[in-house]
Amino acid sequence: MQWVNPHAHRHSSTAHLLEDGVALRRIQMLLGHNSLQTTEIYTHVATNYTSDIKNPLDSLYLE
Repeated sequence: MQWVNPHAHRHSSTAHLLEDGVALRRIQMLLGHNSLQTTEIYTHVATNYTSDIKNPLDSLYLE
């Protein structure tokens, strides 16, 4: 059995919040970070954080 330390739990929970679409600013407040850059470190763990972003130009009809 492998034990999960508090840091690993915090990291994975944050990744799940990002993957569920919770705003980065809200996560920053939950974690108590003063800087948004500190919270952005967690985005590299979330697997689908940027994969579902749509390019607004894709929906334009160019004639």
